[in-house]
Parts: sequence; structure tokens; C-alpha cells
Amino acid sequence: MATNARFPREKITTGNVAFSQSRSTIETAFYGNNVKPVLDVKEAYALAKASTGTIALDIPVYKPETSGLPEDAQILLFNDGETVGRFAGARVILGEKGVVEADIAAILREAVYGTRYKKMLRTQAYIGLDEDFMVRANLLVPETYENTLYNWLLNFQYINPKYFDMYSKSRVLGDEPDIFLLSDPDWRDERYPNGLAYFDPEHNCACLLGLRYFGEHKKGTLTLAWGIANRNGYASCHGGMKRMVRKDGKVHVMGVFGLSGSGKSTLTHAKHDGKYDVTVLHDDAYVISTENGSSVALEPSYFDKTQDYPLTSPDNKYLLTIQNCGVTIDDQGKKVPVTEDIRNGNGRAIKSKIWSPNRVDKLSEPINTIVWLMKDHSLPPVLKLTDPTLASVMGACLATKRTTAEKILKGVDKDALVFEPYANPFRTYALEQDYRKFKALFEERGVNCYIINTGFFLDKKIPKEVTIGIIEKIVDEQATFKAFGNFKGMETMDVEGFIPDFSDAAYTDLLKNSVENRIRFLDSLKELKGGRDLLPQEAFDALEALIK
Repeated sequence: MATNARFPREKITTGNVAFSQSRSTIETAFYGNNVKPVLDVKEAYALAKASTGTIALDIPVYKPETSGLPEDAQILLFNDGETVGRFAGARVILGEKGVVEADIAAILREAVYGTRYKKMLRTQAYIGLDEDFMVRANLLVPETYENTLYNWLLNFQYINPKYFDMYSKSRVLGDEPDIFLLSDPDWRDERYPNGLAYFDPEHNCACLLGLRYFGEHKKGTLTLAWGIANRNGYASCHGGMKRMVRKDGKVHVMGVFGLSGSGKSTLTHAKHDGKYDVTVLHDDAYVISTENGSSVALEPSYFDKTQDYPLTSPDNKYLLTIQNCGVTIDDQGKKVPVTEDIRNGNGRAIKSKIWSPNRVDKLSEPINTIVWLMKDHSLPPVLKLTDPTLASVMGACLATKRTTAEKILKGVDKDALVFEPYANPFRTYALEQDYRKFKALFEERGVNCYIINTGFFLDKKIPKEVTIGIIEKIVDEQATFKAFGNFKGMETMDVEGFIPDFSDAAYTDLLKNSVENRIRFLDSLKELKGGRDLLPQEAFDALEALIK
């Protein structure tokens, strides 16, 4: 077994990694006499369909048996209220500066006590889809949040005979205990007006309080799974990965790293007009082995935006559930969704695994290309990073803009450039651990690294067709790179209409400012989280060498 669910009595002690004040409080709630287990995905579907406020659309689920659903399953739609995205400000992580477990534990005890007045539902799923990496996770939610439970089972791997057998044979991950996630979306506390997402990552448990949005539950679970991966010889990845086999048989495995809205899903699922035999690992969550470079997907399905998929889009054929979208009656008298973010931003849907026709759960071939997807208007459409230190530090300074997938408070500039190391805002461990793992991939395994700008270059939008064309040239080994100004360790490729002018002082100043902003960001890590995320001096040196 990969993670531990039960321990001998002599190991139930403070010396065991499975037990802490936080975990004991959270796990205990799962065993109350007000808790009903829901372990079958068909039962979860029936409960979600009957839950107050659910809309069963007049659209059948395509090939429901592939998702473990009944033959007559319909696409279910459920909407939240004001908040339709993740709120980073709610996250409190044990181990960070100023977080006192005893103080939070008191809040947790009161929250758990409050659940005694409710009927609670618990379920279980696997995170990771191959014997190399699988962990078991448990979720507890109040009755009336059956849609959250159902979506969670669809997003991760519900337990069936195939995966039960796979898990029983899976690699043992040390003394790691199972993941426990407690959620009470109705919880209120004036100290946390926007909710509380508390994580005890060393003990694989979390509590989501006052947070309805399903994305909090998805990413909260992945937060803990990624932490387990990091402790057990894997690089944790928030991005997409695909394998492209050329006509001559040469294999290219590419990982693209970016936040929601950066284009990672679009690029991961691009068909390339049949130029290659394309196999998709996943477009959001996977892990890379630092031992052999192989990769394992963490989820079977896809939690995708509905913004770019009008009702008649053929991709909607694969929908299982929809969240935060409107509904109307069509000319045939049937209830159908109103997509394209008309009701609100960040409409979402869970698509079945079969949406991607060439989907696999593991890529044994080692990764050979990593792409940092950025939105930085000082950068041309593509840069190649030839220095391993610079390649890793630029991933640690991945620049992007906020999206509708996040809840943004009033007064915060949603168009401001922000830095999100390795496109993973869900890290619970020191940033240097990711920095070292990715640097090793570049330095020891010879992985190539690129920055691809999917936003604007100066004031001109870079179309996705241009980006896809760049990727195809890289795969076909037809990309011709040359020096990028006087920058060492960086090269660029001429892309018509997007060629930087180094004779323009305004542009060179903009570029210099972009590098200096990254240095300031790294420097700010000295104070944040008690300096936990401070990178080694070589990272600063690599950036400072650019502007010298």
C-alpha cells in the first residue's frame, strides 16, 4: 500500500508522523455516528442529483460506464454564490511563520463540534494513477453538499476493482498516512470572513471552512498529494504533459507549466493537424520521478473552463458535471447550459477521461522539454534557456496575470504582473526543493527549457496559432535560435511580427526592469513565510548576470 490507513496500537503515538494535534482533530470527525459513508460513484450520482438546487440537464452523459455511472446518467449542474474561484488569502499552512498550531487547533475543534448537528458524508479516492505513485485520500462534507462529493469522486479516481488491485500493488511511500480533508462550506467566523483553508502538510490533513467552490477541494487535495510526492523523490507539477511521436519515430515528451488561463490546457490538447502521434498524460497535475524522469498523472478527468466552449462545441459531448453556469430552455424544450462565462467568470466543468482520445496514466519515456508559460509583455514569443541555473530560477520567477479562477479582493489590481514559482501556488514545502529538482532535470538529465509568452509582446497579442507553431518547430528540430541581445544563457527565435528591437532604449529599459522585478521578487522571499522560500545565492547571481 502506498499510504497507511491503519497503525499498530504501539505506533499510535506522538512519535508517529500520522499523528498531530491537527490531524487527530480532523480525522476524528470522520468516525462520528452522524457520518454516512458514500463509496460508490453511482450512489454519489444519485445523491447529487437529488440534492436541493441541483439541475439535471436534458443531456445524457456520454458513455457513462467509463466513469462508473448508471446508463441513464445525466449531466448535473450546480451553482455557487458570489465566490466562483479559489481564494489564496484563505490558505494557512502549518510550518509557516506566525502559524501556531494550538491556536488553529482550537478553531478546528469548534468547527468539528459544529458538524455534530449535521449529517455528514464521507468518501474515499486515489490520487495518482500508476503503481509508481498512488495515495489514498478521504473527504468529509456536510449533507446538502453532495455535488462537492460527487465532483471530487469524478475528479480523482473513485475506487473500483481495477484500481483497488493496482493500489494494493503500489509502491510504499515510507510512513506516509492517508490524506484526510474535512470541509464545512457553511462555517462562519468573523476572524476569517472569506473562509479558512488550513493545511498540516507534514501529517497529510487539511480543513476547508467557509469555502464552497469545488476548486478549493480539488486543489486542497492536490496540495497534500504534491507534498507527499516531494518527500518521496518526485517533482510536483502544476501543468500539462504530452508525448509527441514524429513520423520518423522520434519521441518528444514536453511539460508545459502555467496557471489557469495561461494556455496549458490548450497546448496540452492541441492535435497538431495529425503531424504527430499525440499522447496526453494530463493538463493539470502530475509528478516527475527524479530517479528516471518518468511521469505519473494524478487525476483521470479534467476540470476545465467552459468559457471557450459554446453550447454546440463538440467538446461538450464529454461533460460529466457543470458548475457556475447558467441554464435555459432550448427550442426543443430541453434544459441546456449557458456557457462562455455569461453568468459569471470561471464557469467550470468536469470532462471525462475519454475527452482526450490518446490518454495514458503514465509516461515511461523521460521528459526532454520543459516550457514555462508566462504572460510578460517584455518577452518575445519564445526564449530558450541554455543555462540550468537560469532555467530553474526563471521557473521560480514565472510571471503571469491573475485569472477568473481566483477570487480577487477589491483594491487588488487584477491586471498586475505577478510571480508564481513553477506555476504552483499550492506548495507547502520550501521553494528551494522545487528549485533543486528542476535544476537537476536540466543539469543532470539534459532536459531542454523554454519560456513561451502566451500573453502580449509589448502591445501585440500573441495568437495561440503562433504558439502552437513554435512548439511544432521545437519538436521537429527546425527552430533556429540566436543570441537574445547581450543576455547570456538566453536565446530567441525570430517570429514574424514579434521581433525585439534592442536599438530601442524604451524596450531595453522594459526588459531590464523585467529582470530587476524578478530579483526584487526573490529578495522579498527573505521576509515572507519566515524566509522559508529563500533561494540560494546562485539564483540571484544568475539574474544579476543578465543585467550586468
